[in-house]
Amino acid sequence: MSLTTQFYTMLAMLAMGSFFGGALDTYNRFLQRGKRKRWIVFIHDVLFWLCQSLLLFYVLFLVNSGEVRFYIFLALLCGFAAYQALFKRVYMHILEWCIQTAVRTAWFAAGMFRLLLFRPAKWFVLFLFALLVGAGRAFYAIVKMMAKMVIWILKAAFKPFSAIAGLLWQVNPLKRYFESFFGLTAGLWKTIKNKLVKMKNRIGRFLKK
Repeated sequence: MSLTTQFYTMLAMLAMGSFFGGALDTYNRFLQRGKRKRWIVFIHDVLFWLCQSLLLFYVLFLVNSGEVRFYIFLALLCGFAAYQALFKRVYMHILEWCIQTAVRTAWFAAGMFRLLLFRPAKWFVLFLFALLVGAGRAFYAIVKMMAKMVIWILKAAFKPFSAIAGLLWQVNPLKRYFESFFGLTAGLWKTIKNKLVKMKNRIGRFLKK
């Protein structure tokens, strides 16, 4: 491995050490360990360090074809220490500002969505619903009024026929035979009804025992 390649490798590992420091602070800021369960933290830690390791070996492969030397770890440590000493405070301020800006932007976008789209759509739907309900009630009232008018017309039309049928019934010679027949059957049906009621009461008393 040439001196140029070694120099580029050192610079890349110093940058990766600083990147690891920033990535670790960003990861801890979003993870919030105190609010998570231990097994969730464990899984996230494994995935985080796995991704960082793969990224490190990918950069190392691009720089020196993946050769691992002892000074690489020293360069990573130096880069991490440089981040902690020089860049951490500035980076954390920038990160917090970005997070707050993103949150405020999201809240603003959500408020504009509710104001410009959701509320007008809601009021439009409510207006359509009220319009449909009003139209349905009006239609029902019209149908009801027309039905009453039709029934009144039919009653008025059939009233002469009903009167004629009543007169014919009064002069019908078989009227008394029908009346006597209905009188007899009325007594018979009343007797049958009384017997059925008595039978029902007996069955009910039997079942209660």
